[in-house]
Amino acid sequence: MLSIIIPVKNEEELIKNSIDQLLNEMEKIELELIVIDDFSNDHTNNIVEEIYKKNDKIKFFRNKQKGLGPLIDLGIDKSNGEYICIMMSDLSDDIQDLKSYYKKISNSEFDAVLGSRFMGESNVFDYPVVKLILNRIFNYFVKILFLSNYNDFTNAFKIYKKSTLIKLKPFVSESFNIFLELPLKLISRDYKYEIIPIKWTNRKKGKSKFKIKELGAKYIFTLIYCLSEKILLKKQIK
Repeated sequence: MLSIIIPVKNEEELIKNSIDQLLNEMEKIELELIVIDDFSNDHTNNIVEEIYKKNDKIKFFRNKQKGLGPLIDLGIDKSNGEYICIMMSDLSDDIQDLKSYYKKISNSEFDAVLGSRFMGESNVFDYPVVKLILNRIFNYFVKILFLSNYNDFTNAFKIYKKSTLIKLKPFVSESFNIFLELPLKLISRDYKYEIIPIKWTNRKKGKSKFKIKELGAKYIFTLIYCLSEKILLKKQIK
C-alpha cells in the first residue's frame, strides 16, 4: 500500500479538487490519503471532513503541534502503507511522477526515490525567478557540502519506505526544513536511492506558505545538524 501524506493549511480554494484528482488518477493503486491540517483558520477542516466521511481511502487528522516537522512525524505514525510519499496540497508536483515513484520503489530494493526539478529531462513552470535562483544556489551548495549527486533537496515531493523513515527519526526540524532533513539523513546514512526527473508547476490558487526570510535560519540549523551527524558517523566507522 502507498500512503500519501498531504499537509494542509488554509487551502479551502483547492483541497477538494486536489483530493478528487488524486483519487481519480490513482484509482488503480492501493493507497490512503493522510490529510493533516496544520491549524487552518479558514474552511479547510470542514471541507476535508465532508470528503473524509464519504471515502474510506482518506484519513484526516489535526496536527498536535504547529509546524511541518511534527506534522510529517504524525503522518508517518498514522500511515499503514509500506511506502510513504509526501505531496503538497496544491499538486504543484505531477501525479504522473507519483506513479513513476511508486512503480520504481515497489519494484526495487531502493529505500527512497528522489525527484529532481533540475535535471535535463525535468520541467519547471512559472517558478518565481528570485526563488528559483536562490533555490538553485542553495541546492548546489548543499550538493557540494555533502559530496552528493543529488541537486533538489528542498522539494517535499519524494517517496520513501516507511521502515526507512522510521529509522531516520527523531526529527529536529519544525517547518519546511523537514524536507531538507529527510534526504540529507538518507544520503548521509548510505541508504539506497534513485533520482528521477520530475515536473513542477507553480500553484494557481491560494498562497504559498514558504517564506524565505522567515525560514533561512531554520534551514541553516538543519544543514549544520545533518553535517555534524555525517561527520560523527564517519568517525564511528573509522
